[in-house]
This record gives sequence, C-alpha cells and structure tokens, in this order.
Amino acid sequence: MHVVESADVPESTRRTEPDPARAAEGRPRRLADLAGLIRPSHTAKAILLVPLALVDSPARGLAEVGGILVATLAFVLASAAVYIGNDIADRHRDRHHPVKRHRPVASGRVAPWTAYAYCAALLAPLGVIVAQAPGTYWPVVVYLALNVAYSRVLKHIPLVDVGTVAFGFVLRALQGYEVTGGPVPAWLLITVFSMSLLLLIGKRRRELVEGGAAHRPALSGYSMELTNWLLQIASVLALVSGLMYLRDEGPFGPELGQTAMMLSTPFALFALFRYLQMQLVGAEGGDPVRILLRDRVMVANSMLWAATLGVTLLLARHPSLAVVVSF
Repeated sequence: MHVVESADVPESTRRTEPDPARAAEGRPRRLADLAGLIRPSHTAKAILLVPLALVDSPARGLAEVGGILVATLAFVLASAAVYIGNDIADRHRDRHHPVKRHRPVASGRVAPWTAYAYCAALLAPLGVIVAQAPGTYWPVVVYLALNVAYSRVLKHIPLVDVGTVAFGFVLRALQGYEVTGGPVPAWLLITVFSMSLLLLIGKRRRELVEGGAAHRPALSGYSMELTNWLLQIASVLALVSGLMYLRDEGPFGPELGQTAMMLSTPFALFALFRYLQMQLVGAEGGDPVRILLRDRVMVANSMLWAATLGVTLLLARHPSLAVVVSF
C-alpha cells in the first residue's frame, strides 16, 4: 500500500527511523573494507618466503617449525600495518588511479582515524613478538623502518622505489634463517631480490599504461622502453641466480644439485616466458600476486616444478630410495 504523507505536516517534525536492513547490510561491508585494508591475498608473500629456511634445514624439529610460524605471523602483521599506513598516506593520490581509487581509505568508506586505530591494533601483537627476541626479529624491525622511509621519501625516487620494496622481500627470507639459525644462501637472496624486482617493474609498467604518473610521482622517471629493458635484465638475473642456488647452495647436495638445476631449467624458463607474455602481450601485470596465484598456466607450471624438486629432494635426503626406484 502506498502512503502519501500530508503536505500539512511540517518537514521538521517528521521523525526518520533508522533502517535495520540498511544497517545490517552496512556491517558486512565495513568488515569487508577492514579486511581489504590488510590485503589478505598478499599474506602469500610471508607464507612463501619466511619458511624457505625450513627447506635448507636437514632436521626440522617442533621448535624450528613453531619459530617459523611465529616469524611468518610477525611479517604478516608488519605487512598489514604497512599497507594500512601507505593507504592513509597515499589516499589523495590513489583517487587519481582507476583501480586504487576504490580502496577503502581513498574512497572514503574508512576514515583515516579508523585506519590508524586498526594499524595500531596490528602493531601491538607484533611488538609482543619482537620483544620476546629482539635480536632474532631484527629483519621485521628493519622492514618497518624501511617502509617508513619508503612512505615518506623513497617511494618518490625512480628506481630506488622498486629496489626498496624488493629488499623487503629479502628481509622476509632472512627472517626465516634468523629463526632457524642456518647459514644464509647468498644465491637465494639474489634470486629473491631479482624476482621481486621483475614483478615490481612489471607493476610499474602496468601503472604507466593505466594511469600515468598522477598517482605515483616516481613514474615520471620511467618509460615503456625503460621498463621493457629492466624486465629483460631482471629476468636474466633471476634465472641465473635461481639455477646457481639450486646447484651450489640448495638442499640437494653436491650429487643431485646439478640434476635439480637441469630439471628446473625448463620450468623456470616457462615461468619467465609466461610472465613476460602476460606483461607485453596481454593486459596483466598490475597485481603480481594475482598473476602468481590465479593464472592457471602459472599455477600448473609451479605445481609440476614443485613436484619435480620434491622428488629430487626426497632422493637427496634418502639415497636408498634411488636404488628402489631404479628397480
């Protein structure tokens, strides 16, 4: 039934009742915005990199595994706090980007003071973790300090901006080795750094295509030609250093290290080729995490590669199995 309000009733005396349905709809949206602030999919960065130290550890006890879990949580909390801080600092520039303008803070759905409180709530448990062993968790502390410098100054300097973010990935890997106490493989760190550079340069390239330098001043120091050259250089360095790690410093030992390198070569080349194809031919590359985790071709290649290295590692740790397989 349609009810027409009387025109004789003054507008100022009308009472507006809250709509329970609209309030109920708003709560899930606010929760989704708060979850979006911490980039849940980006927790894969810590989940994949911090536990790398367990691969190089011949004897993995409960203490080591537990330490790695805590270290991974520490970097998840630190990264989430950094994402929130960057969103607050960049909210005005993000409004010029076709995608980033929809982020919770940039769009105005989450107030800056709410984001600040959220960031503090994440840093509190992180502080408890670091306080238990400050000497062990120095990579997390350096990561936070580096990102403060990045947010204020370094993000505006071309080339330095991607190098700073790439070093943050190296710190994630270092944190795992600090917990386990194992020797840090140099080739692995070079691989992590160069792979991160490759993904970040691809992201800068996509940002040039989509929005120009309005939302990121450092983009004025990049061009399509420059990013194409940088992609090639980073690809070669990532490939060579990764293969050298498998051969010389990996967990496969002197006998199967070269075998692991040879078996990995086609998978590594295909992964690089696929990424470059998506960058230079397709319209992907803006979100490296989305590429690595959601592209079916990349995921299938990674699973086959991991299975191949898993079997090789099993044979390296248990040589008697090689005799059984040979029969």
